[in-house]
Amino acid sequence: MPTLFSGTAISGCALLLLSVLSSAGCKANGSADSAKPPFMSTVAAPPAAIAQIPDNAPLPEKTSGFDGKHAYELVAKQVGFGPRASGSQAIAQLQDFLDSELKSYGCTVEADSFSSDTPAGRLPMKNLLVKIPGEKPGVILLGTHYDTKRLDNFVGADDAGSSTAVMLELARQLCTKRGRYSVWIAFFDGEEAVRKDWEDPDNRYGSRQMAARLATSGDLKKIRAFLLADIVGGRNLRFKRESDSTKDLTDLIWSTAARLGYSSIFVNESETMSDDHDSFLKRGVPSVDVIAFDSAAGYWHTPQDAMDKISAKSLAIVGHVFLESLKQLQSR
Repeated sequence: MPTLFSGTAISGCALLLLSVLSSAGCKANGSADSAKPPFMSTVAAPPAAIAQIPDNAPLPEKTSGFDGKHAYELVAKQVGFGPRASGSQAIAQLQDFLDSELKSYGCTVEADSFSSDTPAGRLPMKNLLVKIPGEKPGVILLGTHYDTKRLDNFVGADDAGSSTAVMLELARQLCTKRGRYSVWIAFFDGEEAVRKDWEDPDNRYGSRQMAARLATSGDLKKIRAFLLADIVGGRNLRFKRESDSTKDLTDLIWSTAARLGYSSIFVNESETMSDDHDSFLKRGVPSVDVIAFDSAAGYWHTPQDAMDKISAKSLAIVGHVFLESLKQLQSR
């Protein structure tokens, strides 16, 4: 999960300070007591945190084929592994699940296993990259992180289970199709800071690794657009425009959402977030971060981020907007 900086984001940070200061804090500033990483529990989520009934999601035929109910089930599957911090046994199990699930959709999956020096020592990490061929040169990149914050009993249904489920369901829709441009879907490890606070370089390990690797291979210059999702499953969903994101891409997504009838969810307010899109923006890739940070106020980075916070309807809306935005990008 990223950090906030802008004046409009300060109010959201203040709300979060009241509810999560003891466990995570706002990531805008470091603190002296953050040198020692919090204890990381490997206790699985209790069944009650998983066996929730999803709210009514639109039928797939109403959302360009995106199945919000199936995406909800994919969130529950991730939560069932328990806390999934980088380097943990649980995230290794999740990596195997992601690989197997994506291949069951007919996806071609590339894995990049690497290690990163962190405040908790050198940790093994793994990025996954789905590659769907296109008819012409050029790549549209979609992405999410799938690791959870190193916090006791934190199962991260919304952060990052929701965005990972959206990308899985998008892969299910897209892997057997071919568009004008290639579509790649990235699953980043190591987005979360190991320390309590968000301080560079202790964050975005996976996206920095992938951006650097694509730059070395020459593939980075092929990316026409990068669309990142993070915290997208909350019941009171509300997206603000991320100020550092590429304006044309932000406009495309927000106009698409308005055309689909979601203007009350994709609102014309702004905030500045540091997130995985920064790793690509810094290398000149047009990028946008779609994140409903304020929607998670009250449970962000706490054990309360469980299945009862997730809405199948919200997942369907986000998937619908991504699919239709992708169509717009394919037609350019």
